[in-house]
Formats: sequence, structure tokens, C-alpha cells
Amino acid sequence: MMSHSKKVSAFSVFKGKKDRDSISSLDSRASIRKASSSQSIRDDVKKALDGKGKKLMKVLKGGSLRSSLRSTPKVRPTMLSASQKEDPVRLTSVKSTTDLEEQDAAQAGKGKPLSTPVIPKQISAVRPTRNQNIPPSGKILPNPPPSDKQSPGKRSNRSSIETATPLAEAGNKPFSILKPAKSKKTPSPKVNSSPKAASVEDRQTGKSKRSEDEADSKHVKKKRRDNNDVQTQDCSTEEMEHVLSFDDESTSSSQLPYMFNSGEEARKIFECLIHPVKPDKFFKELWERKPLLVQRHMTQYNDGWFSTAELDRILRNENVQFTTNLDVTTFTNGQRETHNPVGRAYPSVVWDFYQNGCSVRLLNPQTYSRNVWKLLSVLQEYFNCCVGANVYLTPPGTQGFAPHYDDIEAFILQLEGRKHWRLYSPRTDGEVLPRFSSGNFTEKDLGKPILDTVLEPGDLLYFPRGTIHQGNCMEDTHSLHITVSCYQKNSWGDLFEKMVPRALQIAIDEDVEFRRGLPREYSSYMGIAHSDMDGPPRNMFLKKVEQLMVRMIQHLPVDMACDQMAKSFIHDSMPPVLSEAEKAFSVHGSGEHWDKERMCVVGTAEIEPDTTIKIIRKGILRLLTEEDEVRIYYSLENTRLYHEVEPTFIQISAEVGPAVEFLIHSYPKYVTVESLPLPSIDQRIDVASMLYEKGLLITGEPMLVLDQDSN
Repeated sequence: MMSHSKKVSAFSVFKGKKDRDSISSLDSRASIRKASSSQSIRDDVKKALDGKGKKLMKVLKGGSLRSSLRSTPKVRPTMLSASQKEDPVRLTSVKSTTDLEEQDAAQAGKGKPLSTPVIPKQISAVRPTRNQNIPPSGKILPNPPPSDKQSPGKRSNRSSIETATPLAEAGNKPFSILKPAKSKKTPSPKVNSSPKAASVEDRQTGKSKRSEDEADSKHVKKKRRDNNDVQTQDCSTEEMEHVLSFDDESTSSSQLPYMFNSGEEARKIFECLIHPVKPDKFFKELWERKPLLVQRHMTQYNDGWFSTAELDRILRNENVQFTTNLDVTTFTNGQRETHNPVGRAYPSVVWDFYQNGCSVRLLNPQTYSRNVWKLLSVLQEYFNCCVGANVYLTPPGTQGFAPHYDDIEAFILQLEGRKHWRLYSPRTDGEVLPRFSSGNFTEKDLGKPILDTVLEPGDLLYFPRGTIHQGNCMEDTHSLHITVSCYQKNSWGDLFEKMVPRALQIAIDEDVEFRRGLPREYSSYMGIAHSDMDGPPRNMFLKKVEQLMVRMIQHLPVDMACDQMAKSFIHDSMPPVLSEAEKAFSVHGSGEHWDKERMCVVGTAEIEPDTTIKIIRKGILRLLTEEDEVRIYYSLENTRLYHEVEPTFIQISAEVGPAVEFLIHSYPKYVTVESLPLPSIDQRIDVASMLYEKGLLITGEPMLVLDQDSN
């Protein structure tokens, strides 16, 4: 008899509620079906060294993405070298001033002024020490600025608070900068061993100095505890490499395959993306509230994601279509124009547009760039929603787009050159966190910018949806940046759009009160013409509506609506990028294959009861009930082009649901096939084999080959 404390799967209830002969059999090698959907709508970072030979940020496997274009024909953009600043990282969280609020409120015809400032009242910034690019772990981050030597033990990358002047065009209000005390000298990475016979005087001097250092250290630590305005997060080169290098790993059984926990790896990548800000700080104080500017003064920090040279390669080797994949645009004299011809975007044509002052926007770089694909496929595990990207190349001294706001959270990574950005607060409450992007604005529509800054290579700029923005290229250099976007139509309102209509339908079906007739004379006291009336019939009518609304809430299918949101995410998702090790431990690279020497199929292997398995990615599938069926929607067969294929799912029997639940809840741990909650061992093997053959499972060790004469 089942214990009361034992969890009962929802699919056991589902099975008892709906008996379907068509899926009552436990043949779990279920058929694949195609669900209906809306129409399709549309490698290692260069291993450069600085003057001192310290390792830069090696991010991704592949060819150099920063190759110079100086020697290329005229039709290609000129590559100008970026100067290395001596200042370290600068972090700015942008907030509007009282003057800006009053100005917004005074603008005529701009709608209702904001009741609560969307961008709060001051600007805060962080300016770490010169050696902040060397985390406490001792791992070197890219291109440390020149500095003198520092005695070991006194390295500090924390900051104290100090007042400074405001950013240009951001108002006359002061803002705080977290700025270190005088930077100490940085030790050499390799320390020579001291002589065997050190003098007593040297020992005493060293002891005295250590005492002073300890006292200073205690004082600094106290300041660190008092400073809670800005928190930083260290992100090492090795962490970035581990997540995104995708080097071939060993496939021996003693080493687990890459991406043991995709959720954890996604967290590390996001930490590196917004470094040195802590994610907790970011989501508590900045996310959906105000912009964030990180000025790192490390020009190679964003290297590897994309480059102008890669854009040229894509144009030459891929079938890039104007309008579908690429736009050429201008914004001159207040007019935004798109100059797209019809057909393929041949490189000579695109570069001719560029040479004549047109900005180039690549709409789906993940389709052509493996590095961008890796980045987005990992970050979608962090945000649990679709993560997209556009690449923008702007000629010197031009602007390609009019001021506007977008319906996405934007992370701008400056890759090459410099670009001048101006941000403005939403003009009305209705423009805060909008669900749709705006049209083009004119200068008359804009107030005073809340941020006026120039992005350089390595910098990051984040701003929430609804933030009006415009960017123009500097006169002396081109600009290349990638905008990573997320949270499009991923709000509470979008959830309620799926939930409330279904709740009403359930209420009508199950509650007779919703099926009772309206009062016979309701039209004589309800409606806009009677909205000022106040009498018993009208009051009783409104009270009845309130009572029915409360009753409808009891029927809200919250889990079902969340499943539908997640199903949409699965359809929107990028397929995962698998390492060679992951392929060797899954159907993607192991199992039967043709042996050309033996002229036969070899490598036959089967799932066994003691085989250890887990889902290949945390967010690769979604288990739900739909149309009186149990389905597993998965993104493994999606393409790198948004919605190119319809949603794909596996229909399974209700009895198999608890086993899939078990695998979902066990992630990232490996479990044995025999531990799946199904009645017989044959059924467990069947379910595991079905999921393995669809590419959704990975094994802890390579499966045993069953060929008699096989190695």
C-alpha cells in the first residue's frame, strides 16, 4: 500500500481521469508528430598577447575573429586600431535626475507624466583598481593595464566611495564613483625563490612589514564591509573558456562529459557578461528598472563573439538575403531609410552600401556564426526564454537608426571601434516595459538624455525595454557591436493572456452560476450612458460581476498556462551546441556506424539496467498535457533560424509520465535506468531507449559495444 508521504505524479491522476485506448499500451517508442505553429517570421578568439605577454581572454574555439582588414580592397571597411586606456573598469548605473523628471512632466502632448520615476535620481559608478582584472583566485583576465610591481598580500580590487562630477549631458546632479585608494604594485606572475641563507635583518624587516600589512588589511576589510553600494563578481578566463571553448574533451569513462549542469554553466556565462556586477545586485536594482554602463578599458574583453572579418566571410560563403537576414540603413536629416535591394546580399554590394554611409544590420548572426550560436544557446538556459541577437556595423561619422525604444531587454557588447550613445527615459507610464517596439522619434519627441556616453571595445551597455536610445558612430572610426536581447513577450501579462480565457471556459463548463441568464432589464441601468447612475439594480449587478470574478479565479489553470509559455520557449529556442565528448556519450556520436574496412555495420550497443543516464540539457524538453495527451516538446531538432521548423513533440502514454518527471527532477545527476519509476525493467529500458534514440539523453559512460568481433 502506498505511503501517504510518497509523492504521486500528476500523470497518475491524469491517467485515472482520462482512459485512452489509443495510448494505454506501454509501447514507449512513441511516434513523432508535428504540432501546428505560426508561420516562420522571420571559432578560438584570436590568441593575441599584450606587451608583457600575459594571456588574454581565450573564449571560443575557431579561427581568429579579429583579423585586420587593412590590406583588403576598398569595398571593405577600414580597421582602425583601438587605443588601450590606462583606466580600469568603470561601471555606471544610470538614474534620472529631478530636473529630467520635471522636464518630462512639462512636455506638452507627450502623454501622462510618470507617476514614479522609471530611472531613479542619481548616477552611480564603479572604478576598480588597476589590477582588478586579476581576480583573487589568481586567474588573469585579458590585457591588464601597465602597472608597477606590488608586494604580495596587499593586492586589492575593492573600492571606497568618493564623489565625482556627473557624466556629460546627464544632468548637474552629483553621482557616486566607487574608486580605490592608490593602486599598489602588482607582483610578477612568477616569483623567484629567495636565497637559502636569508639575513636576520631581512626576516625582521619582513615580519614588521607583514604586521603593517595585516593592520592595513583589517582597515581595508572594514571599509569593504561598509561599502554595499556596488557589488562585484569575479569572472576568470578559465571559467569563460570552460563554458564556451568547446574543445574536444576526453571520452574516457573516468571523466564526465562537458556541460555537466547547463544551468550552472549559463550562470557563469552571464556573470562574465556583466562582470564586475553581481547578478543578485543586477536583478535587484537594475533589471527592468534602469540602464547599466560598464566601461572596462580592456579592448579584448568582448573579442571572439563576432568581427567585421567574420561578417565578410559570411557574406562570401552564405546565402544572406536582404530584408530577411540583412538590412542596410541610413538616418540623415531626421529621416530613417532602408535601402534594401531584392535578393541575395553579395559582399561587393553590401560593402558598396557601407562605403556610401549605410549601416549594416545582420538580423540573425547565430545562423551563420558558431560563436554567437554558442552564446545564445547557453544564455537561454539562464533566462528561460528566447535569447536573440543582431549585429550592427556603422561607418565612421554616420547614424543608421532613428531614436526609438524596443520591446526587449538589451545587452550591447561593443566589439570594434567606438560609438556615441544617448539614452532617454520613457515619456509616459504606457511606455514603461512596453510589449511592442516604438516607431521612429524625432528630436522634438525627446527630452534631455539620462546617459550620454561613448562605448569602446570591451564595454557593455544594458537598458530595459522602453528605454529610448540612439547611437551614432565617431568620425575617426567605424563601430561594430552585437545586441543580445531577451524577455520579448515574457511578462505576467503574456501569461495571463493564456490563463484567463482558459479559466473562463473552465468556469462556464463547471460552474452553473456562469451559465445563468443576465437580469432582464440590465441594459436600462448598465452601459456608458448609465455609468453615472447609482441605484440598487446597478450596484447589485456590479456585485454579481465581482462575485463571479472571484469564482473564476478558483478555476485559473496556472500550471497549464505556464506549460504553454514554456512550450513557446521550446519552439523559440536555439538547438544546443554539443561538444565532442557529449556526442561520444549520446546517440549524436556513438552507436552503430559503417566500417569501410569490414564492409559492415559495427558498434551495436544497447541500454542496460545499470546504464547511467540524464537529460542532455536542463531546458531541452517540456513535459505537459495537451489535447488529452501527454507530450514531450523538445528543441533538439530546432534549427539556427528562428521558427524555421514547427514545434516537435513525442506523444507518450500517461504511465510513462512519472519516469520523464523523474529524469527532469534528477538533473543534473545521473540515474540508472533501473531506478526509473516504472513497473518492469523492460518498460524502463524501453523508455530510456526511446529518449536516448531521440537524442534527449546522455550516458555517464560509453555504452558497451555488443559486436562479437568488435573492439
